[in-house]
Amino acid sequence: MDTTTKVIILAAVLAAFVLVFAVVVLVRLIRTRRDLRRAGLPTGPRWVFWGAVLYLVLPVDLLPDPVYLDDIGVLLLALRTVRGSLGERERSTAHRPDRPLADDYGK
Repeated sequence: MDTTTKVIILAAVLAAFVLVFAVVVLVRLIRTRRDLRRAGLPTGPRWVFWGAVLYLVLPVDLLPDPVYLDDIGVLLLALRTVRGSLGERERSTAHRPDRPLADDYGK
């Protein structure tokens, strides 16, 4: 096996690992959004979630698709934004004890 073949195989394996990581982050983003919606909590701007999903799926990227680093970055930013909306909700109700949390409405 010559050096060129080894480099191609190594690049393919690395690209596969990065793709798997991107899919794992996507699944985490979807689960987080779903869990927040089920709890009746804000999920952040809807365009952030769908924009990140479309950026992963569409072939137009900043970097070519075998390199999913930009896709992972966009997904992580969306995950941070979705989780950040939960933190904003907690901060906004923390200083106002007269305002009930979302899970208090059912009681």
